[in-house]
Amino acid sequence: MADTPIRVLLVDDHQVVRRGLRTFLEVQDDIEVVGEAGDGAHGVALAEELRPDVILMDVKMPGMDGVDALRRLQELANPARVLIVTSFTEQRTVVPALRAGAAGYLYKDIDPDALAAAIRSVRAGHVLLQPEVAGALLTQEDGGAGRGGSTLTDREREVLGLIADGRSNREIARALVLSEKTVKTHVSNILMKLDLADRTQAALWAVRHGVTERG
Repeated sequence: MADTPIRVLLVDDHQVVRRGLRTFLEVQDDIEVVGEAGDGAHGVALAEELRPDVILMDVKMPGMDGVDALRRLQELANPARVLIVTSFTEQRTVVPALRAGAAGYLYKDIDPDALAAAIRSVRAGHVLLQPEVAGALLTQEDGGAGRGGSTLTDREREVLGLIADGRSNREIARALVLSEKTVKTHVSNILMKLDLADRTQAALWAVRHGVTERG
């Protein structure tokens, strides 16, 4: 698997941005740019056609924007991991993208080597947020979930801690000597009990409330 390049799709309405991303990424031995799109609708179509591993997507685009594209990819059960790379930092932009299924949210001024590392990280199943982005989502969640933690079983808290550590379901199953199906059930129960939408919110909830794999 290490010999197989990470297939990346670029979705951004600015050609100069796409060109810059492609120029940098194509010098990475383990990353291959397989396509480009200038809007969300074309991005979704290419994602279905090309089946990339990771999609680098802007939020604000003409026609179908990044959030709507994320929702459409979720509806299609497209397995690509979407990494939002944008210049928009407002909470009203960050939170909907994460709720729609983004695996990470980075700003366009990110160091190129850090971007390559981010692509590898989300491809491995991790959730990746710059500190200020995590802070925005935590602020949003402060008024809601928080008391439900006392209803979690010890096993669910173990699973939640591993989610916060960036582990995938497969990695959690291996660590706790459980089946992947059992882990999925635990994750579903955690989300239900804490009234959270997805594992990104679960990871942030765990960090906020001190439930981490490292204690």
